[in-house]
Amino acid sequence: MAAPREAAERRPFGRRFLTDPARLFQHNAWDNVEWSEEQEASARSRVQENSSQLLPQDKQEEYEVNAKRYWDDFYKIHENGFFKDRHWLFTEFPELAPNRNPTQNGDSVHEFSNKEECNNEGLGSCENGHCSLETGAENRLNVMKSTPKVCIEEVATQQCSEVNQSDGDYPGSSASYRILEVGCGAGNTVFPILQTNNDPGLFVYCCDFSTTAVDLVQNNAEYDSSRCFAFVHDLCNDQSPFPMPDESLDIVILIFVLSAILPEKMQCIVNRLSRLLKPGGMILLRDYGRYDLAQLRFKKGQCLSDNFYVRGDGTRVYFFTQDELDDLFTTAGLEKIQNLVDRRLQVNRGKQMTMYRVWIQCKYRKPAAPQL
Repeated sequence: MAAPREAAERRPFGRRFLTDPARLFQHNAWDNVEWSEEQEASARSRVQENSSQLLPQDKQEEYEVNAKRYWDDFYKIHENGFFKDRHWLFTEFPELAPNRNPTQNGDSVHEFSNKEECNNEGLGSCENGHCSLETGAENRLNVMKSTPKVCIEEVATQQCSEVNQSDGDYPGSSASYRILEVGCGAGNTVFPILQTNNDPGLFVYCCDFSTTAVDLVQNNAEYDSSRCFAFVHDLCNDQSPFPMPDESLDIVILIFVLSAILPEKMQCIVNRLSRLLKPGGMILLRDYGRYDLAQLRFKKGQCLSDNFYVRGDGTRVYFFTQDELDDLFTTAGLEKIQNLVDRRLQVNRGKQMTMYRVWIQCKYRKPAAPQL
């Protein structure tokens, strides 16, 4: 049998094994799989086909106007059961736990070979166009029925504005290391960070477009208001304030979030987030790359514009190139630290399927203040 990389080039996208599946079942995934010219041409052809019929403009406007409702519905249906805790975070983004021993392997964090934790059945599961990327680790989000602590959308603007107007008095104002996760969902990034980073000076902010998602975070048994502040926020609304002042954050996290936004609004959002960073602070991003399996699976009639699609549940997704992301961040005045594409071969043991995933990972830093 050919080596894994060579075999990967011969198997078609998302198809069942053609040869020797038992051998492949010994592993779950291979990183940095090289694509042949034939494979890339096949992907390009599929995208041309599924984007040949665009949705009418009135339908596109409907999806934009109702974007919040679609994401609320998504979290009402799935709650904390779709995406799993992202324990690969500290392998890929050690900045999230800078004092952590690389060999640390506590009960809440499971080290594994680069990128994703895997199990036999859940790898690469897809539903309504959402292809799950985090699998294997048992989700520990034990949602409790209690009074929501979140600043609900109707009063969020007023309360958060008041916080900002109080000079030096805002959630996490006494912290020495501040992290913001944008698009926190049910907390699959926030809680691993809180479990792993024991820095007493740490404070984590997390926000989401969906009130339902933020409620899940706020009502979680592990939510600690002394170390974390969750709030509803509409990134696309320039008038929606953040609860912290400009130049107060060390890290901003964007994990499969920017892709859900209307492409023409992305630059304004990156500009806003850049202003929140301290000099030397960084934006960490992981998102869908061009020709990912999820893009190739879309059918005609689901395309909104070039490389931008609507899923069956009304949520939307964009598929990036490295250059597009570099333009967004450098235009916002940030310096490139990392911008890489990871093409992976995943094996779903239960369904005896191979799947090709394409993700882009970036780190961009705000230039340090000039020495006087």
